[in-house]
Amino acid sequence: MNITLNKKDSVNATITIEVEKADYANEVDNSLKDLRKNAVFPGFRKGMIPPELLRQKYGKAILIEEINKLLTKNLDNYIKDNNLPVLGEPLPAEEQAPLDFDTQENFAFIFDIGLSPTIDIRLTKEDKMPYYLIQATDDMILKQIEQVKAQHGDYIKVEELEDIDVAKGKLIELGENGEPKEDAITNESAVLMPMYMKDEEEKVKFHNAKLHSTIIFNPSKAYAGIEVELASFLNINKDLVKDHTGDFSFEINEITRYKEAEINQDLFDKVFEPGTVQSEEMFREKIKERLTQQMSPESDYKFILDAKNLLLEKASDIQLPDALLKRWLLESNSKQTPESLVEDYPKIAEDLKFHLIQNHLNEENGITAEESEIEEYAQKTTRNQFAQYGMFDIPDDLLENYSREMLKKKETYHSLRDKVLEDKLIKVLKEQATLEPQNITLEDFKKLIN
Repeated sequence: MNITLNKKDSVNATITIEVEKADYANEVDNSLKDLRKNAVFPGFRKGMIPPELLRQKYGKAILIEEINKLLTKNLDNYIKDNNLPVLGEPLPAEEQAPLDFDTQENFAFIFDIGLSPTIDIRLTKEDKMPYYLIQATDDMILKQIEQVKAQHGDYIKVEELEDIDVAKGKLIELGENGEPKEDAITNESAVLMPMYMKDEEEKVKFHNAKLHSTIIFNPSKAYAGIEVELASFLNINKDLVKDHTGDFSFEINEITRYKEAEINQDLFDKVFEPGTVQSEEMFREKIKERLTQQMSPESDYKFILDAKNLLLEKASDIQLPDALLKRWLLESNSKQTPESLVEDYPKIAEDLKFHLIQNHLNEENGITAEESEIEEYAQKTTRNQFAQYGMFDIPDDLLENYSREMLKKKETYHSLRDKVLEDKLIKVLKEQATLEPQNITLEDFKKLIN
């Protein structure tokens, strides 16, 4: 077997693999022997088919299969052994001569390959780039404080019912005479919140109701006949709801109200490291710092978009093996058509160029993603997801469980790994370029991104 590389230009080449009979003869013979052991053929016992008859019937198919194995193995090894920076996948060459497996014993297989262009691009101090610092407004700080107060509040017992309160009590079904029915539905621990009632006339019956008072109302009207809600409230099967549309009595035994936390030292110590905040002014400043920190990834996101555009401008002269990549995209993606490729390819080529630039910069600056860093980033991502719902003090074991589940998904793992690499690259690019900080509101920043 002989393998040769022919470079047509800096990004296009062919690999020719010359295969002789000696390269595949033993494999073909062994495959035929294995097939003979189990082959069933009319007129012959199992395993007793004459070798020549077997070769006549299956020889060509086995020959092609063994040659394909040989080609795949040796083509991959050649690319690896010679460190060829192949883009896409090798494809049978358009100049491939016809092959006749019936008469030929020696073959020459030619493959087109695309090569990665040489990349030598980076940012320098001559590259002046805006870096947008999103400012936390007073309104944002106020909303964040309200979320924190709500998050760290407590349930208290009260004497008078408001719409937002939770009332617990004894529920009894009444007859037309206003007395409990003989087979009345009762629920000793019924729970309701007036704010969730759909009918205003029924809801108003509970307005300012006192503890231990009894309210006569119609649940079916109050909850607009919604079977799921009524079944839960009455503690019956939803199929039975339609048979209980009359009045009920509700004796209020407990009223619970959620009271937001007050802005005091206790709240400061719950939200931040105990003792680090001693005043409302410091509390607001810490909240502002937290908001600014939460928005910093948005600033980095805009920066990497701008850096990408600048690096691609510098890479405008870089050539790709466009013809081969287009062939590969059409052959590897059944949904891709020649018509759609005309529209899609410019963006594909741009993304590929930037991917090559990223790889070059990562290698040049020794940027890698360690397993511990990926795990740490998964926990950071999980923590940020909880923070979006105002949940900041999440136990470490819960964060680890959530992040561990995230990393089990292959796509998520690769996405987090790429994000670790990107964050490191952003840090390097920010050091290489000359940044021009610009303060901006979140609203204006969103407009800028859009």
